[in-house]
Amino acid sequence: MLRRSRARRARASAASNACPHLSAVTTEPEPITPGQCQECAELGINTWAHLRMCLTCGHVGCCDSSPYQHASEHFRRTGHPVMRSVEPGEAWRWCYIDVRVG
Repeated sequence: MLRRSRARRARASAASNACPHLSAVTTEPEPITPGQCQECAELGINTWAHLRMCLTCGHVGCCDSSPYQHASEHFRRTGHPVMRSVEPGEAWRWCYIDVRVG
């Protein structure tokens, strides 16, 4: 188990070093709408699969497994490349440009 954990950390570190967008994120903004997708909340919808937060501006959107895919829409609209999972117990990041996880 310990070896797998070290190997996983090494792969994540290598992926983050290979992506300039992931490595450029040194601080995290506060989430604009903690615990809910911003657009879904505005529409009165409360059914999404998982939430992602933009590490450029703090926008919180629903993931691509959700019906409206607001996190990806935010990237397409703004060009902000790095999102982070805001699910309890998760801290992984995703770069839409380089399609990498860190």
